[in-house]
Amino acid sequence: MPNVGPMELIIVLAIALIVLGPKKLPEVGKSVGKGMREFKDALSGDSDSDKDDRAALKSE
Repeated sequence: MPNVGPMELIIVLAIALIVLGPKKLPEVGKSVGKGMREFKDALSGDSDSDKDDRAALKSE
């Protein structure tokens, strides 16, 4: 698997900006981030109710 350096990331981001446009790019980034977060939580077994319980305990 080849290494992904800063130049490759710049090229990918430039292509994404050209294809999606500046108005749509933040929405796509937010969706990708949310999907990755949900995937990570599903793998680790965390659920939203667990997070809510921990947040309630911290605030007390």
